[in-house]
Amino acid sequence: MRILDLSHPLEQGMPCYPGTPEARFQPISSIAHDGFAEQMLTISSHTGTHVDLPSHILENAPSLDAFDLSRFAGKGAVLDVRGAVGGVITIELLQLSRSIIEDCEFLLLFSDWSKYWGTPPYFERYPVLSADAAEWLAGFKLKGVGVDMVSVDAADSTDFPVHKILLRQDILILENLAGLQSLLSSPFTLCAFPLKLAKGEASPVRAVAVLEW
Repeated sequence: MRILDLSHPLEQGMPCYPGTPEARFQPISSIAHDGFAEQMLTISSHTGTHVDLPSHILENAPSLDAFDLSRFAGKGAVLDVRGAVGGVITIELLQLSRSIIEDCEFLLLFSDWSKYWGTPPYFERYPVLSADAAEWLAGFKLKGVGVDMVSVDAADSTDFPVHKILLRQDILILENLAGLQSLLSSPFTLCAFPLKLAKGEASPVRAVAVLEW
């Protein structure tokens, strides 16, 4: 068995969605002074690699408490969407891989945008699903859709249509994934377990791919 990490590190000064408070990591004790080390972490529930739940966008929708832990693991597949024309991931592009989508529980979209992590372009002009492509995906029995980008919606979106389309079907959304290029031709199980946050609308996850040797 091999385990591949698909997560970005949580650290001081890490990239955060525009408008989200900066992640802070503050030492509150030290071995030299207290005999043990401890730090205070101040992060948003959407910091780094994370999962969005329906209550993130939809009024009175299920929060993290409503989802069994099994909903955060399942058969994964990665689709290469680097060829998205004009930065739009269309139905036509997805239909080329219909059999793969039908056979997986977590569909991960590889745009190679994670290479910009830590730089301004990471937040600009990344490819996104068209609304009708998102509607088409919502017709499959998926547990989740994941992207190696900061959001499934465009940077200038104010109504977040893709979030709404997927989350209305209880399809979880994983954002800020990394390392997807290693999985383009490999069967794997995705595990993306959240923190056990009461009434959480989102949570950082340690997303990993489990592969058989």
